Amino acid sequence: MLVLSGAGLSAASGVPTFRDKDGLWEGHEVTDVATPEAWFRDPELVRRFYNERRIACQATEPNTGHRALAALQASLGNERVILVTQNIDGLLQKAGCLNVIEMHGSLWKLRCEASSEHPRIQFSGAQTGAESCTICAAAMRPDVVWFGEQPYFMASIAEAISRCGTFWSVGTSGLVYPAAGFVRQASAMGALCLEVNPNPSGGFFHRVVAENAETALPRLTKAWLDQS
Repeated sequence: MLVLSGAGLSAASGVPTFRDKDGLWEGHEVTDVATPEAWFRDPELVRRFYNERRIACQATEPNTGHRALAALQASLGNERVILVTQNIDGLLQKAGCLNVIEMHGSLWKLRCEASSEHPRIQFSGAQTGAESCTICAAAMRPDVVWFGEQPYFMASIAEAISRCGTFWSVGTSGLVYPAAGFVRQASAMGALCLEVNPNPSGGFFHRVVAENAETALPRLTKAWLDQS
């Protein structure tokens, strides 16, 4: 089984979104704080944006959706329940999930601005600009995937999807790539595809549960375990 999760999984935990009702963050376009160009143009602004996000996320806790997935994985094993997330909040790990594939990176890590191959560092405080790469001494940037960058672990995700018999999409649209490509691939490989989303996208899903993740997942995971 492979479970892909998006922002809808963490909504009930109070994780703030990028944008306000006008699509702005403190008067800035998101592309001014979440692109490689923005980083090299005004790194202080970008650091401040992610510092604020860390502060906001530190106060959040996993909800019943996160905990249901953690219980499912604990019962069946992390080799049978593969968790892929578009979220950068770390709440799946906080709930006890293992080997979470963070395709958009993590709010709680920094990476070298010069090379994505250099070692990451765990980070939970406020970036000051003094942080530097242990290999080349370049500045460290948030280890998140920005607009225009390739999501992480795409080859590993594609390989995992090719082997899964069941594909769940939770709290993310099945119409937007790369998630749309994932469900297409899973369906083509014969996997049973289920969408949990209060605003269903339809498409290649065989079953749709039009509910919030925090209400649907405890019931769905219990039913899955009961039949396992």
